[in-house]
Amino acid sequence: MTVEMEGPLAAWADGLALELKRQGYAARTVQRLMALTRRLSWRLQQQGISAEDLRPVVIDAALGVVVRTEGGAWGERPRSVPWLVGYLTEIGVMPPGTPPIPQWRRGELVERYRTYVLEERGLAEDTVENYVRAAVAPFLEECGARGLDTLDAGDVTRFVTRRCRHLSYAWSSHTVTGLRSFLRFALVEGLTERSLVAAVPSVARWSGAGIPKFLTQRQVTAMLATCDRRRAIGRRNYAILVLLARLGLRSAEVSGLCLDDINWRAGEIVVRGKGNVAEHLPLPPDVGEAMAAYLKRGRPRREEREVFLRTVAPLRGLTSGGVAEVVRTASERAGVGSFGPHRLRHTAATDMLRHGGSLAEVAQVLRHRNIATTAGYAKVDHLALRGLAMPWPGERR
Repeated sequence: MTVEMEGPLAAWADGLALELKRQGYAARTVQRLMALTRRLSWRLQQQGISAEDLRPVVIDAALGVVVRTEGGAWGERPRSVPWLVGYLTEIGVMPPGTPPIPQWRRGELVERYRTYVLEERGLAEDTVENYVRAAVAPFLEECGARGLDTLDAGDVTRFVTRRCRHLSYAWSSHTVTGLRSFLRFALVEGLTERSLVAAVPSVARWSGAGIPKFLTQRQVTAMLATCDRRRAIGRRNYAILVLLARLGLRSAEVSGLCLDDINWRAGEIVVRGKGNVAEHLPLPPDVGEAMAAYLKRGRPRREEREVFLRTVAPLRGLTSGGVAEVVRTASERAGVGSFGPHRLRHTAATDMLRHGGSLAEVAQVLRHRNIATTAGYAKVDHLALRGLAMPWPGERR
């Protein structure tokens, strides 16, 4: 395949076209993306950009000009070109570790924090993204302009109270936890002279006050029925839903499941949970059948080791966000609400309790580090709780 192109991207045009084809993009899509790359390369050439000057920010800036001047020609008006940046990084044209930076993740300081918590603290990628989104980027935008070394405890407390006033409990928790993490990083880096972590207030909530939301068996069946198992995507989504509802996995654990993690002879899978801790769980027959059906007659024959793959290009492993979207779409189609994978995790826990499982057994399956976390599910086991209810004064029992 020979692609005619001028400018600093011309030398890698043929390789890029082959890579897009290898990733599973349709021929028409490859032609459209290469046409956009051709316009980008021409724009970069007009700006005097050479191959040595290529960086994600440079490419994004040129993309912005192309979209503004002729965006109508590109339909979806792309805001970034990860397929181009990823390829140039992979072949060494651009230095590694420089992915496109979303608008909310501003500045070199945020990138240094992100590298620190990923490599030094071992946090998961999704956790870091939540921290940056909920706390770090807003804090730097609001309080960092005058310099972190000038901030005091009052500045930190006022930021949290203003920020969390209209947020949900979950996002308020992300905000305070992420801000504490960032302030520890700031102290280690010498950006602040003293620790300001203690100035971050806690999010008010009664311990154990909430009641886990779960689904009835009829509702789970309705969600499973939305999957058209005559099609590959239906078999994939069905296997994901069964895996979530029966074993109570987290979305990141489903997306991170690899082919090598399944031991068909022993009837078990290896689940990598929080902290990258690997644990063995039994593979129930119905879960195994659903996964086998997808692997045999649904999963594309690819070199990727992830069990669940995207169905549209680029054909790579499904992300945790993709797993969440599978659940959300199925719940809406079934008419049982709109929610994410954690609702099915709650459902698996309550179902185990109702079928005679102990809290210790549920904690082991859900991989809770603290039994108090599991104890909350006891509140939905009404039959077991009936024996604990105090009689009404004067009532015979």
